[in-house]
Amino acid sequence: MELAHSLLLNEEAYNQLGEVQKAEFIFEWLRYLEKLLLATSRNDVKEKQKTLVEQLLSLLNNSPGPPTRKLLAKNLAILYSIGDTFSVYEAIDKCNDLIRSKDDSPSYLPTKLAAVVCLGSLYKKLGRILGNTFTDTVGNILKAVKSAESQGRYEIMLSLQNILNGLGAAAAPCHRDVYKAARSCLTDRSMAVRCAAAKCLLELQNEAIFMWSTDLDSVAALCFKSFEGSNYDVRISVSKLLGTILAKAVTSKHPGTAASRQSIRRVSLEEVLELLGTGFLRGSSGFLRASGDMLKGTSSVSRDVRVGVTQAYVVFVSTLGGAWLEKNFAAFLSHILSLVSQSHPKATQTQIDAVCCRRCVSFILRTTVGGLLGEKAQLAVVKDICQAIWKLKKVMDAVMSDGNLETRVGSTHVAASQHMLVCALQELGNLIHNLGTTAAPLLQDSSTGLLDSILSVTLHPSISVRLAAAWCLHCIAVALPSYLTPLLDRCLERLTGHKSSPEAVTGFSFAVAALLGAVKHCPLGIPHGKGKIIMTLAEDLLCSAAQNSRLSAQRTQAGWLLIAALMTLGPAVVSHHLARVLLLWKCVFPASPKDLETEKSRGDSFTWQVTLEGRAGALCAIKSFVSHCGDLLTEEVIQRLLPPLPCAVDLLTQLSSILKMYGSPLKTPSMVYRQRLYELLILLPPETYEGNLCAILKELAADLTAPDIQVSASTFLLPPLCHQDDLLILSPLLQETDHRFIEEQLLLGNGVACGSLEYDPYLIYEKDVEGDSVPKPLPPALSVISSAAKLFGVVCAHVGETQRLPILEQLLDSIKHTKGARQQVVQLHVVSSVSSFLKYVALSKGCLGPEEMKRFALTLVTGALESTNPLLRCAAAEAWARLAQVLDDGAFTAGLAQVSFDKLKSARDVVTRTGHSLALGSLHRYLGGISSSQHLNSCIGILYTLAQDSTSPDVQTWALHSLSLIIDSAGPLYYVHVEPTLSLIIMLLLNVPPTHAEVHQSLGRCLNALITTLGPELQGNSTSISTLRASCLLGCAVMQDNPDCLVQAQAISCLQQLHMFAPRHVNLSSLVSCLCVNLYSPYLLLRRAVLACLRQLVQREAAEVSEHAVMLAKDSREELTPDANIREVGLEGALLILLDKETDERLCHDIKETLNYMLTSMAVEKLSLWLKLCKDVLAASADCTAITCVDTMQEEEGDKGDDASVLTTRHDEKSHPFTNPRWATRVFAAECVCRIINQCENASSAHFDIALAQEMKKKDSRNDFLVLHLADLIRMAFMAATDHSDQLRLSGLEMLLVVIRRFATVPEPEFPGHVILEQYQANVGAALRPAFTSETPPDVTAKACQVCSAWIASGVVSDLNDLRRVHQLLVSSLTKIQAGKEALSHLYNESASTMEILAVLKAWAEVYIIAVQRHKNHRQPLKTTSCLEDSIRNGSCSSDGLLDLVYADLGTLSRLWLAALQDFALLTLPSEFASQLPAEGGAFYTAETSENAKLQYYNSWALILHATALWLTSTGFVVADPDEGASDLSRPVTPTSMCQGSSSGATIKSPEDVYTDRFHLILGISVEFLCSLRSDATMESITACLYALQALLDVPWPRSKIGSDQDLGIELLNVLHRVILTRESPSIQLASLEVVRQIICAAQEHVKEKRRSAEGKC
Repeated sequence: MELAHSLLLNEEAYNQLGEVQKAEFIFEWLRYLEKLLLATSRNDVKEKQKTLVEQLLSLLNNSPGPPTRKLLAKNLAILYSIGDTFSVYEAIDKCNDLIRSKDDSPSYLPTKLAAVVCLGSLYKKLGRILGNTFTDTVGNILKAVKSAESQGRYEIMLSLQNILNGLGAAAAPCHRDVYKAARSCLTDRSMAVRCAAAKCLLELQNEAIFMWSTDLDSVAALCFKSFEGSNYDVRISVSKLLGTILAKAVTSKHPGTAASRQSIRRVSLEEVLELLGTGFLRGSSGFLRASGDMLKGTSSVSRDVRVGVTQAYVVFVSTLGGAWLEKNFAAFLSHILSLVSQSHPKATQTQIDAVCCRRCVSFILRTTVGGLLGEKAQLAVVKDICQAIWKLKKVMDAVMSDGNLETRVGSTHVAASQHMLVCALQELGNLIHNLGTTAAPLLQDSSTGLLDSILSVTLHPSISVRLAAAWCLHCIAVALPSYLTPLLDRCLERLTGHKSSPEAVTGFSFAVAALLGAVKHCPLGIPHGKGKIIMTLAEDLLCSAAQNSRLSAQRTQAGWLLIAALMTLGPAVVSHHLARVLLLWKCVFPASPKDLETEKSRGDSFTWQVTLEGRAGALCAIKSFVSHCGDLLTEEVIQRLLPPLPCAVDLLTQLSSILKMYGSPLKTPSMVYRQRLYELLILLPPETYEGNLCAILKELAADLTAPDIQVSASTFLLPPLCHQDDLLILSPLLQETDHRFIEEQLLLGNGVACGSLEYDPYLIYEKDVEGDSVPKPLPPALSVISSAAKLFGVVCAHVGETQRLPILEQLLDSIKHTKGARQQVVQLHVVSSVSSFLKYVALSKGCLGPEEMKRFALTLVTGALESTNPLLRCAAAEAWARLAQVLDDGAFTAGLAQVSFDKLKSARDVVTRTGHSLALGSLHRYLGGISSSQHLNSCIGILYTLAQDSTSPDVQTWALHSLSLIIDSAGPLYYVHVEPTLSLIIMLLLNVPPTHAEVHQSLGRCLNALITTLGPELQGNSTSISTLRASCLLGCAVMQDNPDCLVQAQAISCLQQLHMFAPRHVNLSSLVSCLCVNLYSPYLLLRRAVLACLRQLVQREAAEVSEHAVMLAKDSREELTPDANIREVGLEGALLILLDKETDERLCHDIKETLNYMLTSMAVEKLSLWLKLCKDVLAASADCTAITCVDTMQEEEGDKGDDASVLTTRHDEKSHPFTNPRWATRVFAAECVCRIINQCENASSAHFDIALAQEMKKKDSRNDFLVLHLADLIRMAFMAATDHSDQLRLSGLEMLLVVIRRFATVPEPEFPGHVILEQYQANVGAALRPAFTSETPPDVTAKACQVCSAWIASGVVSDLNDLRRVHQLLVSSLTKIQAGKEALSHLYNESASTMEILAVLKAWAEVYIIAVQRHKNHRQPLKTTSCLEDSIRNGSCSSDGLLDLVYADLGTLSRLWLAALQDFALLTLPSEFASQLPAEGGAFYTAETSENAKLQYYNSWALILHATALWLTSTGFVVADPDEGASDLSRPVTPTSMCQGSSSGATIKSPEDVYTDRFHLILGISVEFLCSLRSDATMESITACLYALQALLDVPWPRSKIGSDQDLGIELLNVLHRVILTRESPSIQLASLEVVRQIICAAQEHVKEKRRSAEGKC
């Protein structure tokens, strides 16, 4: 390959190579030439230009492959743009002659195509220099398009796009001709040609005004037609074309003379939306002719047109931008909602259509509003949507209240407005979910009436609307946890009050269930008592169901729904209600088969409907119990769960006869019942229903082969049974894209509905897989099959082997006895259930059973391997390998492989060849054991042949995919085949047309597998390894140039692998440039590949990656996307911008990881850049409030104004690179600031020393230190801490805490004796104050308390008056918590109150400990001047002052501290003492929430213990208040008395007893903790505990206790010995030794005392 690296082609070396090597050599030379030409001087190029042109043009006749012709054309254009242009006309003539040639043979085709590509490239690069030659060229090309085959049409379209691009307005004479040609190509048979035509037209519309004026209607009609039968890529390209043209039509300011301006009609927004709407509602037949079908009302718009138009809407709005959307949102919303309104009944005439249209509308709103608008604009949008809901509600009310109208009119109105409401409510929910607590002002604004509007439509006659309203409430509760309890109360109150209205019962029960589902997303929870209220209400509904037949079904459903939702609250709540639930479960089923018979004979259709509804609900509630409360599933509970199961199965077997008796009204309820029972059985261990296995199996077999199933729904049944990697070779629809939400409906096929919540309301309380989007259950008819197939696998594996045979036989017969489309459906169901059985047996290491089983399974799978449905072949290949895995018999496996070999050799049809080639790959995947070299060789031989079958791209794709599996599984055995495989891959990459993207994707997977196989050996320097490495790099280069995004993603992951194994050989700068160019790609999988690669690169060489990115941006090639503003904000900034826009969770995670790695390795060097980025993100928040730093001296001279004076708003003059970042991005930026501070801490000490920093900055201005940015840090912390978003407030307070802790001791050089933070005290006070208002959530207040105590303890502020500001905040919170657990907020769970109380007590403890320490330190030197003068001069007396401040509240504090310690002591008791704990809990926790409370106590007990010990020693165990001794322990300040047991017997304790109790409390807690140090015990806790012991032993009374009780002393010494042995920290060891010294002193004192008393007696 080195020989290819020259300016002129080395013909001598070239002629010695074989055919395949020649192609590689040429490609490598052209790659090198492209770089070389740009680097060579113009004169050198001119010298050799003639020869070079000849060499390049002669290559045209060598049949160059697609990538080669592209590079060849590029080089030719570069050569002419650098050198002389006089011979360019000859080159153009030569190309035109080649195109005119009459030779139509396939061998000549590559030459023609290369000529077409060269023309495109030359005109693009040289443009108008080429003068008038273009008319002939374009004419010639357009003539060729008529006779060209698909590859020709594809290349011609792309070439025309390049010609138009290069010529710009000069090409006007040809515009109409090009337009005509592109029109016909836009509806071409080949999808690739459609894409190319769309790109060509997109280029054309830049200059061709007629496209977005006079011809606008026909362009739109053409695009709609193009969507018919399209694939994903076509929809992306054509929607981009349509959206861009329509956006241009709306915004264009037409150029030209006055005369021409009159002839061009202006297009209004209404017209454009009307145009799109027509396409959405009527498709391509829409507005040009009303076809017969349309008039008859039978035709329905094909889904691909609807999905395409939906994407065009999104492109249209995105092109116009966020500002435009903000301005025109009201008009846009009313239009979008009208798509599903009553004025277009066709769009929503069947439920299936309605669900699909609603999905499209939701997607348009979600992508535009969610993706383009900042938080401020989104808040305005919420108001608009609310108004829309109110309007629809009024229309609805008018219809409902107008009694004169016929009921039929009413129902159509109801049906019509329902879809608009559903879409509006879902978008409202999504918006608020994403806004989080930022949306709080909206909900408080009574004029919007947001909550009222949602609650009012909860009574809507349509069940879809009621569900959507409930889901919307769920989103509000997750976003704003403070609204969860009030909303729950409102809904429960209405549910109780409106029990006689069927709509209210279902509507509000949905709402309550949805709100209960939100609890798991809200860490602060709901009050524990709510569970009891809901349980009682549910029982009441179930009991009263029979009283009123009009309400029976609704009340039954509501009752069970509430119970099922209640289960999601987890064991802590459910354990209290379990007995009642189990009783209801037992009562809902008849006690014996006899009772079931009686029921059958007595019931009628209606009672059966209600009964089935009730039983299905009960099954669902138990399923919810099993999945959410696993901890409660003890042996005893399982025994109580089981009795109703046999009866439930009996009913299952009777369902078909009941259905025959009562007909269709029972069809859906019986299907739902089946599904619920199957779902429950899947969750339970099979042993629990052993007796019923056979009955269940028969029912499953009947379900899977039922005669009434018409719909083939392979796309939801099979993917779980195929291997994830195999799904890649199927339709791209199965791959994840940004449009998955709407593309899914195409995947399911026209007869199948998309998922929607009304199909299974019970999902409303479950956590959805995709984050914030609404759960999307499929219709019961499909879900029941899905559950049946899954359960079949489990049950079939557990029945006796003899019973398996007849069932399998029955299933096989049912396939034989059906015909046509039904046969396919039955085959699909049977294969999926048998696959699920084989998968289960393989994973549980079971066995298959008798020999016959093998034969049946084989017949079944072989049939499916040759099915026309590709998904079924895929699942069958997986089952084929699982079968071999289960049998684990070498001979059988070899037999299977042989069957495939024979089929592949003889068969000529695509289906058989694809199925069996994948079967070979699957066998290797699961049984690397068949890789005996003979099998491996045969396999590879056959797959090589299939991979070169250019007549069928499908066969090539599957064969190559299979080959990649074999390479993966063969490992080292594959080494001998690496070279031939690699040359095959390169040959195919260089020759397969770009229109067959799927073949290229499979080639990419093979290359990736090969690189993995070679692994670290790729670093080697031997000739063979160098050749292999060069080929791998060449392969990656070919794939990087491929137009298909997924192939580019493959290229990136191959380069990522290569970089891991051989980093020196991967050109980092070109890799980084490729990553930056694709950073904002519209393809999700490509973005994922880019970030996965970036993440790996920055772990090793973050600085280099960052530099390359900035260099690339400065060279500013046109490829770099406009979004990636790398030149200004660097790669780091670009990633932050991407993080703000990205919605895919996996991608966001990768972006954060990448930024974290970059921060770790570069933040200290690029300090200013990182801080500026974080500051820009935080400052771009809604109101841009900033801080001016109040100078200390000014403040002292002037009046000490209020803290609020530090807030001044300013708006930055220059625009931010970050426009309205979301709160989640701002939270991440705040976390980054904390990480930066930590990084600086590990770097130079100058970061925290202002004098040193200033000095070093003078020496070298490039030096940068954190302390110089302190004002910015404070400002950022303040902005975050005072934001609307609670999460951001927490991050801001954390940042403030870190800043205080790190900078508290940094002195201010200009004012000796002062510290640098002192000037910011007003800012700190202002940042903390909002956290102590009454409506602040407890977690924010708890964090703020921590910051307060850190601020006071830091000693930054010495002036008492200044300290009082922050101290006052703590005093206010102390007043709030004095009443104990009863007085605190009822919005959250009781454990939240516990958290707040303990945070306050811990903060006070920290302040008290510091005050005492300072007081001690201060007492050492003798006081010479009077304290007063001193404190006036420099506040040095504040040590006493601080103690005085605390002293005022010490009486209250000490009682609360003691109560908290007693709680902690009770909670740390082992579980066997649980029965002895007080029934109503402790002082600050309730018995029900004790588990949650434990964690809060663990976080705060240590400092409270230390403070209590200090307080006790300060009083010297002598209580001043005579009454206090009696009240202290037996009756703390809280309403709950803590000493229930033995101590309550004694009415009043003597002071001696009180001291002893306190002494033992502190000693007991300390010893218990130090004895069994947990691995997560913090240093802080251990030292605090040891200091507490020191303080305790500082005074005589406790010392005498220890001295007199020798066992106690020895026990303590043992514990301390262990601490010293297990903890290496010097501070802990010193503290332990100090306690040891005190214990020895105590013993000595005791001995002396004994002697003295003995002497006294003497």
